[in-house]
Amino acid sequence: MKNRKLKLSLLLLLLGFSSIYSQYTDVINSNKPGFSESPYSVGTGIYQFESNLFLRNTSIEPTFSVPQSFGFDILFRTSFLLEKLELNVQASYQRDKVAFKNIFISDYLSTGFSKFTIGAKYLVFQKEYEDKSKEVRSWKRRNAFDKKRLIPSIAVYAGLNTDLLNDIYKTGSMSPKIGILLQNDLSADFNIITNFYYDKIGTEFSEFSYVITGTISFSGQWSAFFENQTVFQKNQNNTNLGTGLAYLATRNLQINTSARLLFEGKSQGLYAGLGISYRINRHQDSIKKQDDSLNNTKDTPISRYNKKQSSFFNRLFSIFTKRTKKKTTRKRVKRKRNN
Repeated sequence: MKNRKLKLSLLLLLLGFSSIYSQYTDVINSNKPGFSESPYSVGTGIYQFESNLFLRNTSIEPTFSVPQSFGFDILFRTSFLLEKLELNVQASYQRDKVAFKNIFISDYLSTGFSKFTIGAKYLVFQKEYEDKSKEVRSWKRRNAFDKKRLIPSIAVYAGLNTDLLNDIYKTGSMSPKIGILLQNDLSADFNIITNFYYDKIGTEFSEFSYVITGTISFSGQWSAFFENQTVFQKNQNNTNLGTGLAYLATRNLQINTSARLLFEGKSQGLYAGLGISYRINRHQDSIKKQDDSLNNTKDTPISRYNKKQSSFFNRLFSIFTKRTKKKTTRKRVKRKRNN
């Protein structure tokens, strides 16, 4: 029984250590099926793929519009330099129905990349919260809302949009993308992620957008999200309202589905998605030495002295000192007997 308690305490301590000093989590932490992005990195030694198969259908606008799209988008995430720094690649490949509406309606199909962005994010500030489960004196204080949870964790994002895109999505050159990523963990089962982006900077198609996503966990396997995204462009504003479910199949595999209402200028429509997120886990924790009380040992004058005492030559000399001590004690015993 004691061994079980000791193993459990060691496991909890290691999990706590990794959560404080790294972004790694014991199970996959995917951004899907939402469009927002968490400020946290996947952690070093993680290679994560987040994919989504989608169908988008809207009404045809006057003159020129893309009323229908069917495609596949993927997000690759990894970290190998710093725990708080993540490198990622986002790409979307799709087939679009391009329509012209004047006196008559005509359309044609076009296939290619609509997005290909290389980026990185860095966690600037991580908010820590109190463990109120240890509060035993006051029930009210233990169950009260922690106002510190209103302060979000913050990351900054910087990316580069390549122009290796389909003709209808080309901007004429490569362009930068910057953003601020926020996350509020309002409880152990509910969090809100807020993103602000300034995209396609320096081009005629520059845009500003925000995304607000609320995620709630029902159990260790099921979670749901609700989301609002609005993109402000020069000619029109696009808004979508989304919801969906995610199922954690294994520690490294998540399956998700989503549905959205689209409001793009004067047209309206629907969006449906089905995705899979998978990670290859090569993460290794750096474990510090611990004493008998499960506290991290520090380098102090006493610890340095003990290290010297445990060296090879000191152990060798201690053999002779022990023998001389034994001889002196024997001599003292003989003297006492003679007296």
